Amino acid sequence: MLVADDDPAILRLVSMILEKEGFSVVGARDGKEAYKALQDDANFTAAVFDVVMPHIQGPELVRYMRTEKRFMKIPVMMMTAEQDPKLSKESFEAGAVVFLPKPFTTVQLQTMLRMLVNKARA
Repeated sequence: MLVADDDPAILRLVSMILEKEGFSVVGARDGKEAYKALQDDANFTAAVFDVVMPHIQGPELVRYMRTEKRFMKIPVMMMTAEQDPKLSKESFEAGAVVFLPKPFTTVQLQTMLRMLVNKARA
């Protein structure tokens, strides 16, 4: 599972929950690290990206993934603390399957991650 967020606390939280659910996690602190992780390994079950990150934004990463055959099937969840409704629209248009506004509860995160994983296994 690939997780990218420039907020270290969120990155740790999401990674911890995913690891508790039995996933191995590759963490990235920004869009460029996430892009590099994708180049190194195309076998991610799913990905979780922050919308607003340095270097490469979340929607840009998703659009890139949708143009590459080896990444097309990886479902992506987007998260953001921004209150702009255009961001969720842009995320879905880019190809994200789940959108989670921050702040979120652990239960909300777990629910969204289950939806994401079910999508990955479908």
